[in-house]
Amino acid sequence: MTAPVPEFPADFLWGVSASAFQIEGSLTADGRGPSSWDAFTGEPGRVKDGSHAGVATDHYRRYREDVALMAGLGVGAYRFSVSWSRVLPDGHGRVNEKGLDFYDRLVDELCASGIAPAPTLFHWDTPLALEKNGGWLDRDTAERFAAYASVVAERLADRVPLWITINEPAEVTLLGYGLGEHAPGRRLVFDALPAAHHQLLAHGLGVQALRAAGARQIGIAASHSPIWTAGDTDEDRSAAELYDLLTNRLFADPVLTGAYPDEGLASLLPGPVAEDLKTISAPLDWYGVNYYNPMLVGAPRPAADGSSFGGIEIPSDLPFAVRQIEGPERTDFGWPVVPDGLRELLAGLRERYGDRLPPLYITENGCSYDDGPDPETGRVDDTRRIAYHDGHVRALHRAMAEGADVRGYFIWSILDNFEWAEGYRQRFGLVHVDYETLARTPKASYAWYRDLIKSGR
Repeated sequence: MTAPVPEFPADFLWGVSASAFQIEGSLTADGRGPSSWDAFTGEPGRVKDGSHAGVATDHYRRYREDVALMAGLGVGAYRFSVSWSRVLPDGHGRVNEKGLDFYDRLVDELCASGIAPAPTLFHWDTPLALEKNGGWLDRDTAERFAAYASVVAERLADRVPLWITINEPAEVTLLGYGLGEHAPGRRLVFDALPAAHHQLLAHGLGVQALRAAGARQIGIAASHSPIWTAGDTDEDRSAAELYDLLTNRLFADPVLTGAYPDEGLASLLPGPVAEDLKTISAPLDWYGVNYYNPMLVGAPRPAADGSSFGGIEIPSDLPFAVRQIEGPERTDFGWPVVPDGLRELLAGLRERYGDRLPPLYITENGCSYDDGPDPETGRVDDTRRIAYHDGHVRALHRAMAEGADVRGYFIWSILDNFEWAEGYRQRFGLVHVDYETLARTPKASYAWYRDLIKSGR
């Protein structure tokens, strides 16, 4: 048995997470419009197991059952996402009241169960109508996002205490527009940079729209990784610094400091960048950190030998290469398990941004392990997931003892679900989902988290 987790503040917020496209299903129900991910998963070869999210975990119809599972955990908050095209089928214009009604019912169910709703307004699923007009390469999408934020907030702001504008703009830019591994499947490499700027602008405009509609406690959920240098050459250090700039600072600096980290980079971005930065850097109530693992980066390999991470191929002609971190255990996704990387990351954010860094929430932290029910007992003994979260919660506690102002921790995710381009091959949930019957089975990690929360730790 592991030692008890150190005690956290009494008002520390323990939560769980999910996203609309990964769990809702019912993609054509009640007037929902298609998204970029509907189109992407319909293209042969895009999803590794050939699956799609037409049913996913059927959360759209089973949300009450899922909220009951969260209530059984005793979590204080549920971070979900709103499907933009369920609310605005074309991304703008006509509001689909039936789609908005679903989130109204979900929020009411959460509130009745004593769980704070924490909606994310954009979690990768751009309305297809907007994507066909350029998606995040088009400045107009940022304006459309702000109008959409107003619609959602006007309906829900009276009951929602925590708002997230955009989830992981880095992944949408790099994987969706840069490398083509995610929707919309564009391979633009550095020409994808306008997608970064327009998402950040959408965030800033979204903050304005949310505040105007009476929303409070607004933040963003940004992915962050410590970047470790592979090798001791100037070329290795330069490659690691560039990777850090493109995956961490390109997205955090504008939000937290009102400036891009590199003037040359800023010159590549479209529109009145200096004026946009005033909007992008509107003060936040908190800043969300999604952490999974460090990245080991060095100078590129020979042209014939590219690099990869988590099944994503990185072209060999880029000025950096992602290397495998040797030593740590790996999840079934191939990601190294480095709990202290979370402490290192939080210390680095404090050092870099100082007083400009608002209070933090860990808005995602989780692991993929394909543990299923025991044929005889039906129990799912996912001991590796317990060890993963136990290690990360302890690392978080150490970071807080060193001065990190962290107010909450959200596990990704409450349910096994559709894991984007991996399909159903990767299982992140505290609750096992049988994709044939859709039966939910709480795993041993569910009981561990329940007991952690109940203990007040």
